[in-house]
Amino acid sequence: MEHISSTQNPKIKIFKVLQEKSKKRKEHNQFVIEGVKEIQYALQAGYKIEELYVTEEHQSQKTKLLIQKLMNMEVELHQLATPLFKSLCYRTNTTEALAIAQKKEHRLNTLQLKENPLILIAESPEKPGNIGALARTVDAGIFDALIITNPRTDLYNPNVIRSSVGCLFSIPIALTTNEEVFLFLKSNKIKLYSAALSQKAKPYTKEDFTKATAIAVGAEDTGLSESWCNQSDYHITIPMKGVNDSLNVSVAAGIILFEAIRQRSL
Repeated sequence: MEHISSTQNPKIKIFKVLQEKSKKRKEHNQFVIEGVKEIQYALQAGYKIEELYVTEEHQSQKTKLLIQKLMNMEVELHQLATPLFKSLCYRTNTTEALAIAQKKEHRLNTLQLKENPLILIAESPEKPGNIGALARTVDAGIFDALIITNPRTDLYNPNVIRSSVGCLFSIPIALTTNEEVFLFLKSNKIKLYSAALSQKAKPYTKEDFTKATAIAVGAEDTGLSESWCNQSDYHITIPMKGVNDSLNVSVAAGIILFEAIRQRSL
């Protein structure tokens, strides 16, 4: 295991570039994972871990087991001086391992749907925290897929992974365009329910989500674009009692999706 103490080490320079630059993640087809649990989720989902970085300080049993597992897989291992390791971590007091992994492709045509699927679609989400929270929601309900159209943020942004608590790795995800997803839904006979403020919108509890269903949500500032309203089979809303007319996008998605689960369990 190589010991590294300098920020000028070429390995560290590459690591920091992958942390900070979406363009470089795309060029190298790599991304950074922080945390033992998150690395384990990535391994379970079939991601290829290429390098592991650990602290020279005390390591928990989980970290030691991870190191042994990756050693058996002939992954490149590095032990970092404590100040250097902490400088690379967002969670400086709890992180014991960092990794560089190979990205996956997320094509719409590779999604493998079950019979009578339940899908969440997010149009042009921008905030990494919201994307991560949507991934956690999809994982929590064991929904069939998260589809992101016209994405404005790199899926492998460290803040997306961190806010998803590693759930980004455990769910099927597709990145695509609005036009492609409309064709996909029609060809698979999946009804589209769009969360939109319109005159024909009904409260989400009044709709039937027991058939093949896709629920679409838009960005908090602009909502869904006009094309979604035109292509939707149904418009749905969450009745608001306060002065505000909207919820955080991940909260709204969770409310609607778990109503769908409730209906399907009856």
